[in-house]
Amino acid sequence: MKKNNPVKALPVKSPAETHHTTQEQKQSLTTNQGIVISDNQNSLKAGPRGATLLEDFILREKITHFDHERIPERIVHARGSGAHGYFQVYEPLTDITKTAFLQDPRKRTEVFARFSTVAGGAGSGDMPRDVRGFAVKFYTSEGNFDLVGNNIPVFFIQDAMKFPDLVHAVKMEPDKGFPQAATAHDNFWDFIGLTPESLHMIMWAMSDRGIPRSLRMIEGFGVHTFRLINAKDESRFVKFHWRPTIGACSVVWDEAVKLNGADPDFHRRDLYEAIESGNFPEWELGLQVFDQKIADSLDFDVLDPTKIIPEEIIPLRMVGKMVLNRNPDNFFAETEQVAFCPANIVPGIDFSKDPLLQGRLFSYLDTQITRLGGPNFHQIPVNAPKCPFHNMQRDGLHQMQIPKGRVNYEPNSLDPNSPRENPTIGFTSFREPVAGELLRKRSETFSDHYSQARLFFRSMTEPEQRHMVSALAFELAHVEHIHVRTRILGHLAIIDSSLEQQVAEAMGMQGKADKIQPAVQPRDLQQSPALSLIKKAKPTLKGRKIGVLVADGFDSGLLQALRDSAKSEKAQIAIIAPKVGKVEDMAGTKMVPDMSLSCAPSVFFDAVAILTNEEQSVFLSTQAGAVDWVRDAFGHLKAMAHTPDALVLMDMAGIDPDEGVVALNDKRSVVTFIKRAKEGRVWDREPKLRSPG
Repeated sequence: MKKNNPVKALPVKSPAETHHTTQEQKQSLTTNQGIVISDNQNSLKAGPRGATLLEDFILREKITHFDHERIPERIVHARGSGAHGYFQVYEPLTDITKTAFLQDPRKRTEVFARFSTVAGGAGSGDMPRDVRGFAVKFYTSEGNFDLVGNNIPVFFIQDAMKFPDLVHAVKMEPDKGFPQAATAHDNFWDFIGLTPESLHMIMWAMSDRGIPRSLRMIEGFGVHTFRLINAKDESRFVKFHWRPTIGACSVVWDEAVKLNGADPDFHRRDLYEAIESGNFPEWELGLQVFDQKIADSLDFDVLDPTKIIPEEIIPLRMVGKMVLNRNPDNFFAETEQVAFCPANIVPGIDFSKDPLLQGRLFSYLDTQITRLGGPNFHQIPVNAPKCPFHNMQRDGLHQMQIPKGRVNYEPNSLDPNSPRENPTIGFTSFREPVAGELLRKRSETFSDHYSQARLFFRSMTEPEQRHMVSALAFELAHVEHIHVRTRILGHLAIIDSSLEQQVAEAMGMQGKADKIQPAVQPRDLQQSPALSLIKKAKPTLKGRKIGVLVADGFDSGLLQALRDSAKSEKAQIAIIAPKVGKVEDMAGTKMVPDMSLSCAPSVFFDAVAILTNEEQSVFLSTQAGAVDWVRDAFGHLKAMAHTPDALVLMDMAGIDPDEGVVALNDKRSVVTFIKRAKEGRVWDREPKLRSPG
């Protein structure tokens, strides 16, 4: 009988050595397979500015797990509203791209657009302070092109490796399950304080952009730098911009809070009703186009998604218009099931090596496979191309087509009519040289985190800066850990000392800011007026709504004058009465109002008018709802008009009339009121009513 080989004893570690290894392992970040991660900040690239590599198993595992955390609701952008429409280019863009839908001004390309909040769940309200998603699916003759962006042109992070961490931090805290759809909590601000690349985005999010008046009144951005390729195979970089034709507009914070309570569906309802009434929302598409030489001359890296190119440096080239003219027939089938992916591009458009974009190219497709039940989600009508599509992909969950024939592979010699590759018209990637060491490293050209944050703050008007101070003070006041607050104050001090001082004073934390050493000292850049909503706002009432409070005995002549003037400005009038039943004018003619006072707070409207006689004004002054209606309109800085008898009600609301309050005596005074309402909010009123904090 053969003897067994003796078992060789393994070397025995000393207790101290074993303890050290175990402790080190316990404190180290690892993959799900237990592999210790050396760098959790950067994806694996071919050189610091190179393409992200498919072999990065750490990035793929992290994002794959993140993509599958929520089923079936979207992890981010869960609450959305969508609409169908079309896009039409103004003139052929053959000089910069060969993309077919950007060549023929006579052709309308069908689109589906979806707007969304980011942090909240599908059941949250429309008006939190949050980024808004702005995604458009173009059903082009060459296939679907998805332009998937936000209403803010930059993002919180530079590398997709950090996206799961960002969203985990911004979402409700996992032990509490709250706050919902809000960033005013410790986890978010702790992450921001330790991630200074986020500070530029924070300036935007804390600005009025975070609380838009309407989805019809937001700008949209592709965020990343993309490429355009023309028929000569010449490449240029491009930044995509959407501009609403009726102008961008926001609300004030107190108004947003009350809107969320009065109508959590305010944005969704506004978009739906505008389309149903024929007031179709419109956006112009603008491009910032530049070549490699210009990219190299800029004082930041165009691959950095936390940076903008100021319009004063590269102006927008307006190339076409999108019109949304049809509401979905079924919310779930279309708005909920629509699947956007930045990897969906067509010939003439290509990617850059932006490391955040590179990660998104993988993440979105992976998410959709889980959310929509398998690999055939592209067959859902809202996702299906309008042009023919055919390939050798077969079977899978929810296969809704019936492929015919025996051939399901390519190349083949059995079916001459089966689809084959087409080098002539097929998509080809831009042939950019790629070289570099495999490494996890952030390019040094991404290191300036403060200069553009400073640029944004200093480009704002005084009211906009005041709102940012208030927003930051509100958010940080909800943070329980003092060291998180002081760290953020330290970052704000680098951005702008007056910003930090005002926020600190609003919280009663003067002199508490941490001393932070930036990786790159910030520079004072030339201010950009195009960044300010107020500076570039044009007088208009188009797409706006005027609320008119009436009671028995009102002057029907003044009401008709208001109607006529509003119509000429393409604005809407809503008549509000104490009760939803009929109301009589001074001649005894009865009229059915649009809404009752209890269902139509003044936060629903962009400007207001009060038409009452003295008797009804006295009565309304005893009604809390009417007093609040008037007080809120004044406090939210809206243009107001009133009949002389309405002064009793206004006095009860504590209103001291200013240049934004117009007395209505005749048709001429109606014209004066409309002119003032077109100018927007009465910003000079605000400092008299509230201070930051």
